[in-house]
Order: sequence, then structure tokens, then C-alpha cells
Amino acid sequence: MALPGRSAGTAATRADWFWCDFLPGWLARARDHRHGGFFDALDHAGQPDPAAPKTVLAQARLLFTFAHLARLSGDPAHHAAALAARDFLPHLRKAPGLYRRAVACDGSPTGDPQDETARSYDQSFVILALTTCAAADPTALAEAEACWQALEAHLTDPATGLLHEDDASTRAAPAQNPHMHLYEAALQAFEMTGARHWLDRAAQVRALALHHFLDPDTGTIAEFLTPDLRPLPGDAGLRREVGHQCEWAWLLWREADLGGDASVRAIGDRLAGFAQEHGFAPAGPLKGAAYDAVSASGAVMERRFLLWPQTEALKAHAARHLAGIPGADTDARDLLDLIFARWFDGHPVFVNQLDATGAAIWPEALSRLLYHIVLALTEGARAGLWPGPNPNR
Repeated sequence: MALPGRSAGTAATRADWFWCDFLPGWLARARDHRHGGFFDALDHAGQPDPAAPKTVLAQARLLFTFAHLARLSGDPAHHAAALAARDFLPHLRKAPGLYRRAVACDGSPTGDPQDETARSYDQSFVILALTTCAAADPTALAEAEACWQALEAHLTDPATGLLHEDDASTRAAPAQNPHMHLYEAALQAFEMTGARHWLDRAAQVRALALHHFLDPDTGTIAEFLTPDLRPLPGDAGLRREVGHQCEWAWLLWREADLGGDASVRAIGDRLAGFAQEHGFAPAGPLKGAAYDAVSASGAVMERRFLLWPQTEALKAHAARHLAGIPGADTDARDLLDLIFARWFDGHPVFVNQLDATGAAIWPEALSRLLYHIVLALTEGARAGLWPGPNPNR
């Protein structure tokens, strides 16, 4: 499925290849026509493990991805793919509005108690997915509301309002990531429905998360806190994921664009500015790629390159271009070309992580990453940087 050779073309050529060649090929490999839903990963040879469990994270992200694409393109193949994920999702529901982490490939329980836990991170993506497909599925919006209520009842600390990791642990270190994606889900729900209470919910989640995780001295987002809500000691407390600085910036700008609190735009600007200054390789085979992590002072902590931070950087570049920032269009197109050249070309599907030389150190193609890839490409298309999905092309 890989496009042969970086010289094969521009960002427009790359995007066209993704929509017209890669995505149909991925669907042919990753959809489980026997048991329903999608396989969680394709291996280094581009093949699924048909006996592997299926996670709610992968199914919910893929439901969002293809519902989003169906809305943009009208392509029946995207609608059918969204239905495949939607039809499998009830296997993962363990109580009204509450979803277990994973089931066996056929939808039956795995027998592992960890798979029966409901994680706040996963619940956020269920809400994101259900609100995106609500126009085509009249039951989805009520289910999303039940999911929100279950999250408040079972996964929220009543003292702080912060999210627990799952419904089995209440003393784990709070993490910013579930809050960020719940913020995203509420913004999406507002955009899809126009219901003001979703924008209010988004603002509440955002304010709580920034209060606890935003470092005012550096303008960066910390990943975790201690159980008593202090920064982690040592290097762990200084670690900053470049992808999350970009992702938070994009979400804050999105809230402002949707008519929310305009003052959050400046926070997004500062986050993006930190990422631009410290977060990208200045030279070498991965020049222009986002590092996995740097310190709060900007020193490189992890000279490795996961795929998903690149897509979050693409979204930030696209938003910066829409805001009229000179050079953001070149940043976006160069990074798109680099993503396809390094993470896709020469691989049966794509790889998850590279080292500083560009060698694959995590060769699996995780199905949940399609959410990151597709959203980045459609945001770039919305900004006019390359073509979007079009079944008639």
C-alpha cells in the first residue's frame, strides 16, 4: 500500500494517494468481516491477528474517523465502515453509558479483570464518536449523554472534579490526557448539535485541566500529577510531550473559533510557540519531525518519533496557516511529505515509531492511529493545503 519513493510527489499527491489508494487498502485488511468491528493492529507484515482482543479505544476512534469522513465525503464506503464500528460497540458496553476496556475478537469477555475496567480516556472517545455519528443514528446522542453521566458518576473524583483513570482505581496519579480528550469530545458534541450545554461542559473541563496541568512559568502542559496534585518529582515532572502541546493548542483555538472563551486563544498561542521553538528536530533524517518529549526548559528528553505527534503538529500548522502566520503552510506541507516518506513508504502499512536515524523501532500499524492521521489530513484540507476525501476524484 506504500507510495513508492519520496520523489513521487508533493503534499497534494500524498494526500490524494492516501484517500484513493491507502485508505481502501487499509479497510480491506483491518475490517473483521467474520466477527464485526476492526482489528486493533496490523503487524510488521501488514496482517492482523484474528484472535487478538478488540479494545473500545480502537472501535470508538474508528467510529469517529469514518463518521467524520462520511460527513465530509458522502462516500458509502466510509458510511459502511462507520456502521461496522458502531455495530460492534455494544459488545463493549458493561452498564448503561459505561464501556469496558476490551473484549475478545468475537465480542465475548476475555476473562481478564483488567479488560472489564472502564477507563475515563476510553469514555471520552465513545462520546466523541457517538456525537459525530448522531445525525445518521438517532440513538447515538442519547447514548453519548448516558456515557457523560456514567463518567461523572463512576469516574470523577467528587472532591476535585478530576477524572480517575478507571472505575477500579481511585488513587492513581491524575493524567491530563483523559481531560484533554473529554474537552475535545464536548467541543465536537457542540459543533455537531449546537446544544450550548456541550460548550459549557467543554469550558468546565478545560478550566479544570488547565488549573491543574498548565505550568504557568513555561506555558506548557504537564502529563501527570502525584495523587495529592503536585508535580511529579525529578525528570518525570519536567517531561513534556510535544504532541500534546500541539493538540492542546489546536483545541484551545477551536474553542475560541466555536464561540467559546476567546481568551484561551492566547494560551494556545503560547503552547504552540513552545512546541515550535523546542519540539522539532532541527537537522538529520527526521528534520522537522516532532520529538516524543522534551523538558519544560526545552531540552530534548526522548529523541524518538512516534507517528501521532506528527499528526498533531500538522493540525497545529494548519491552524496557524488559517490564522495567517507566514511559513505555516510550508511547515505543514513539508511535515506531511516527511510523514509519508518515513512512516509509510517502504512499509506494508505504516509504522508507529522511529528512532533518530529513521529506523522503525515499533513497526506495528495501530488501528487507533487512523483517528490521528485522518483528522490531521482533513484539517489540512480544510485549510486549503492539500485535497480532502472525494469519492468522485
